[in-house]
Amino acid sequence: MRQLFNLLAICGSAMFAGVLLTIGVLLGGYWKTLSAADFLTSFNDFLPLVPRAIAVVGLTTVVGLAGSIWLSEKESRTLWLFAAGSIGALFLLTALWFGPVNGQFMARSLPLDQVVPKRDQWLMLHTFRVVLAVLASVLSSMATNR
Repeated sequence: MRQLFNLLAICGSAMFAGVLLTIGVLLGGYWKTLSAADFLTSFNDFLPLVPRAIAVVGLTTVVGLAGSIWLSEKESRTLWLFAAGSIGALFLLTALWFGPVNGQFMARSLPLDQVVPKRDQWLMLHTFRVVLAVLASVLSSMATNR
């Protein structure tokens, strides 16, 4: 059972990083080519598709990490807790910053001259979310090998 949770934690967080990387590289790269008004239209078109992928990898990651922490040996528990903390920080950043900014983009409530700088800030902080997910995967791998 422990191996199953470990596998879910490692693969889930790695898949999470992959989904986020895809969003950043593919959508982000495309969004950078658009005017502010066209970006808002594109953002509104694509954003509803994202939660489907995030939900699958996020749930897998959380279940894997929770089970791995619960069943871990003392020697590896700290690594598991840091991996969970990385995912927790990712979720917190998403809820506290990305949620409101995504809402501004969806509602088109930002003046157009503020959209491009906010989009660029969104992409920069999104890169940090990718790093957090990769870190969780690496820490989970390290914990499994203890």
